[in-house]
Amino acid sequence: MGKPRHLAEAGPGAVFELLLPAATPATEAAEAAPGHLGHRARMREKLLGAGPDALLDHELLEMVLFLALPRRDTKPIARALLTRFGSFANAIAAPLQDLRAVEGLGEAGAAALRTVQAAALRLVRAEVIDRPVLNNWDRLLAYLSAAMAREKVEQFRVLFLDTKNRLIADEAQARGTVNHTPVYPREVVRRALELQATALILVHNHPSGDPTPSRADLEMTQEVKGAAGMLGIVLHDHLIIGNGRHLSFRREGLL
Repeated sequence: MGKPRHLAEAGPGAVFELLLPAATPATEAAEAAPGHLGHRARMREKLLGAGPDALLDHELLEMVLFLALPRRDTKPIARALLTRFGSFANAIAAPLQDLRAVEGLGEAGAAALRTVQAAALRLVRAEVIDRPVLNNWDRLLAYLSAAMAREKVEQFRVLFLDTKNRLIADEAQARGTVNHTPVYPREVVRRALELQATALILVHNHPSGDPTPSRADLEMTQEVKGAAGMLGIVLHDHLIIGNGRHLSFRREGLL
């Protein structure tokens, strides 16, 4: 048996290969089986032979659901997910209550989608953790977009950095409504002191998709900057994540 691979060591295209069960006589026999069992075997061969890029969104969803719903024909469920959410990425990131409304998915299917989302986030997070984030800006934005762009309510996160601007912690500080998140500058600074962080990057999302900062966003940023600066902690930036767009306070001259 080969040495197991950690998810962070595997490329994004290998996630689903790692999640698939090993072939057994029963699964190999499915190649000659009728209906959805034979379809599964052909899909598995396509995935392993040509790679995940060869699969369309609904096919990739089918493959994920094979694991959770071994006795169900998952093609109708996969198509229902795409009809409701529009894409593979939106489906795996959809709120749990919305997933539960998809006929046939059930708790097992919803858990399978959540597992894939968690695996994907860990892969992109591994590209930024313990690295100088200012030199890996594109990777940082890819991670933050994956983690926050599809959130239905505002979420406020703080990235805590060390003296070499390496990411030592990424913590969600608060969740709010669709257009407001309460933020307490003293709590942000207190946590930075606990972690011995010397710099911060603030991040929050706008569920509307428009990353334009509000007056409250501008005021809160200046309050955090002032409170942190009094203790020698640098505020590098405040990022607002929209759907497919982002805004940097520093780049816009707002810091």
